[in-house]
This record gives sequence, structure tokens and C-alpha cells, in this order.
Amino acid sequence: MLNIDELKFDEKGLIPAIVADAKTKRVLTLAYMNHESLQISMEKGLTCFWSRSRNELWLKGETSGNYQHIVSITADCDRDALVVLVEPEGPACHLGTESCFTNPVWESEERKEFSPEGLMKLIEGRKTDKKEGSYTTYLFEKGLDKILKKVGEESTEVIIAAKAEDKKETIYEIADLAYHVMVLMIEAGITLEDIHDELASRHVVDHKVKQEKMTK
Repeated sequence: MLNIDELKFDEKGLIPAIVADAKTKRVLTLAYMNHESLQISMEKGLTCFWSRSRNELWLKGETSGNYQHIVSITADCDRDALVVLVEPEGPACHLGTESCFTNPVWESEERKEFSPEGLMKLIEGRKTDKKEGSYTTYLFEKGLDKILKKVGEESTEVIIAAKAEDKKETIYEIADLAYHVMVLMIEAGITLEDIHDELASRHVVDHKVKQEKMTK
């Protein structure tokens, strides 16, 4: 672990801090810290910045309630910039949006960003705003039994492909299964965050079990 005295603050005593959601990895905001605000952030486990416009310390959420609970703080290779991963309680932007970065400037048609969150929103949209000819809408219209049948069928396809040791086909079938599971999740009112939290809790349990075995 670096000592904060090893970090390189600029001539004004500031260091840029890129704040990102620890779960989604989405960039939430860019702010600045000085030595004192960084120390406070580490002590409280909450982001504290230096306001360049007001020339004062700024504990994020102190007035809005939108606190950012810090998971980790990492310096870059030159030690003159930080990435702060957080679990946000509310919007990061003063405009009330999840992230301050909401104004697209340019996007490659060939390399559009993909995310599970984006796919979930698309699937959810096919349920709330039905689109004629959409397979996803068709599944929602047929209901839970049809969705469960497809999850079962795709699970079998994964097993067959994996048993045949066909990596390419296994990847294809796992993707099919993942999609149908997402449809099931939307139908059942389950979010990616629900699954993330469940897996995270199991990781803690598994870690404890390993520690217990090592001490015996």
C-alpha cells in the first residue's frame, strides 16, 4: 500500500480523482482531492473532495444525502491521479443523474460499448414497450412457463456442447442461456444487483470457510 505522502499533488496541492461505481465500473464523476480531503476520505470511508470553486472541503452527500462509500483508492503509475471505486447511495451528479458523464460526443458504430446492464434494460423495454416481431416480447407474452421451458432447453444445450468439448459451441450456448436467464430475471423482478450481492455474500462465506480449514 502506498503512503499518501508518496502521491504527487500538483502545484495547487490537488490530485484528480476519477470516481467509478464499484459494481458497474461506470465512471460517475471527476473531482479533486488535496492531502486533507484524501485523509478524511480514508478515515471516514466516504469521498471527500476539495471544491476548487468554493475553496473548501466538500464531503460528498453531506447536504444531499448522496454519500459515496469507498471500496478502494488506487493511484496510477505516475502517482499523480486516483481511481476511487465507490458504492453510491444516490446520484453522483448535482443534476440528479447517476453519472456526471451523460453527454455523448462520439461513438464508433463498429465498437459500440456492450454491458450486461444495457442488455437488461433492452430486455426490460421489450416487456414494458412491446415490439412487434420481437422474440423477447414473444417470450413475455407467452409467460413464465414458456420462459422456464427455454431456460431448461438452453441448459441442456450447454451440457451437450460442453460434453462434446466444443469450446466455440459451448460459448454460443452459454450466451443463449444467459440471455434467457435474463428474460427470466426481468419476469421475476430480479436485478443484476441482486445476483451480484448474492455472489458477493457467498464469496465472503467461502473465504471464511477457507480460513477455518487453514486454522484446523
